[in-house]
Amino acid sequence: MAASKQAIKSRIASVRSTRKITNAMQMVASAKLNKTRMAMERNREYARSLQDLLAFVLSHTDAGSRLLKADDSKPAFLFVITSDMGLCGGYNSNVFRKLENSVRPNDYVVMVGTHGISFANSHGIRLHGALADLSEEDAYSELASYVDEAIKLYNEHKIGAIRVLYTKYVNTLTFEPEVQTLLPPEADEEATNNKFSGETLFEPDRETMLAELLPMISKSVLYSRYMESKTSEQASRRMAMESATDNADELEEKLNLEYNRVRQSAITQEITEIVGGANALK
Repeated sequence: MAASKQAIKSRIASVRSTRKITNAMQMVASAKLNKTRMAMERNREYARSLQDLLAFVLSHTDAGSRLLKADDSKPAFLFVITSDMGLCGGYNSNVFRKLENSVRPNDYVVMVGTHGISFANSHGIRLHGALADLSEEDAYSELASYVDEAIKLYNEHKIGAIRVLYTKYVNTLTFEPEVQTLLPPEADEEATNNKFSGETLFEPDRETMLAELLPMISKSVLYSRYMESKTSEQASRRMAMESATDNADELEEKLNLEYNRVRQSAITQEITEIVGGANALK
């Protein structure tokens, strides 16, 4: 019985230690979530406006006709954004399920994130490029270099679209993987026309403006989706650590009840033995 009590006490100590870790990770994830969410929200509307502007310019240029419609008969250039670290619930698995339904064998896949690279290697997905452990300072430039390559392939008619598979952030409890086409741009045509109504003049000319806009806007929107994915990752990690902390509290409570039951049973047994011994001496 004593050994059983000791084993339960050891488990309680282990659960308390685990709870301290998960609670600390929950607070860290909450702090990172607040920081990344503020930056993401500032950048999201900027990226949306840039896409609307690009769609408007394309609709008013002769060269824009091909750029307004994706060619599904050709490979796509696909960016896939996953996490470098674990302990973020179903964040990566949701992206992987979406990837399996979206990727084609001849697509140019650029995987962002250590977990995504490992998944691709283990599932036979051919990677055109891989980016892992990106810092905040290097993320934009690293992604931009692949965008330049993708636009070059697009202009050479070797690919039919440039897309990104990212995790869309809705709120702290809701985030879902989504595939967005960067080029041709996805924009609300009616809203775009209303936003840029009236006579429009292009300086120096529409084609030159388009050549400048394509790389700049594609890079900005891709980086915006990268930031949105990172925000979703921190939200998912916060939820996972909160759930783990709650489970630890529940388990500790059950173990305490079990320990008290065993201790009371031991006390009862000792009293019974004392009474039995006393009765034997009469």
